[in-house]
Amino acid sequence: MSVSDLPRTEANVLKGHEGAVLAARFNGDGNYCLSCGKDRTIRLWNPHRGIHIKTYKSHGREVRDVHVTPDNSKLISCGGDRQIFYWDVSTGRVIRKFRGHESEVNAVKFNEYSSVVASAGYDQSLRAWDCRSHSTEPIQIIDSFQDSVMSVCLTKTEIIGGSVDGTVRTFDIRVGRELSDDLGQPVNCISMSNDGNCILASCLDSTLRLLDRSTGELLQEYKGHICKSFKTDCCLTNSDAHVTGGSEDGYIYFWDLVDASVVAKFKAHSLVVTSVSYHPKDDAMITSSVDGIIRVWKK
Repeated sequence: MSVSDLPRTEANVLKGHEGAVLAARFNGDGNYCLSCGKDRTIRLWNPHRGIHIKTYKSHGREVRDVHVTPDNSKLISCGGDRQIFYWDVSTGRVIRKFRGHESEVNAVKFNEYSSVVASAGYDQSLRAWDCRSHSTEPIQIIDSFQDSVMSVCLTKTEIIGGSVDGTVRTFDIRVGRELSDDLGQPVNCISMSNDGNCILASCLDSTLRLLDRSTGELLQEYKGHICKSFKTDCCLTNSDAHVTGGSEDGYIYFWDLVDASVVAKFKAHSLVVTSVSYHPKDDAMITSSVDGIIRVWKK
């Protein structure tokens, strides 16, 4: 993938949130996106046509993260009210509320079968919840972190958490084994490469770090952006050729995966960029910001 294919042209602006947008995510096929924010709502959009489809309201505090199942039928959300909400997408009804975190919940993810949800909490724990059970109790609690858990990724057999304690910890659910990689700097976001071999971690020393999942080896570091006090997303492009991330000064950066050079940067928002989400197939991206706006970018 060449640099000229990177999405840097504004295609649409999605407005509707009141106050900061804390996350914006493409769905599995990239035809829709979901956003959430300080206004306690989740919003469903068609980003390619710039259309707002539906608003989901039930949270009592800010909504920090949202994730939708591959079949687009259910979504999960979390935030300042310490609860995880499991929603029916079409009706907008809350199917279940999972309670157990002792403080704000920072991130949520479905597993690939949409049967289990993992959540990352300010209470220094990762928790797993069974969507098929009527129990609202977690099926697993991982509490070996020493500080707030900010981000979570899932594979078929593992839960991976990134924490302010400076670690990325991988838990193999089948054998109960834990692996810990200490980055020495607070981690505020982790993202997996599309080939599943690497973890990209955003750290609060304004550095993204790429880790080899099998060895824990630090493969590369990406710098130039500002990330010192806000949770700012990072991810790889769908070809894994480039790394992208937001900056506290409103810029979006693209780096070459291999040599870590900044290949593109542009001003996307007037305030802190909270979220970047890359389209699963096309050269398109959505970004969100404390400025209350979601922008859709194409090449």
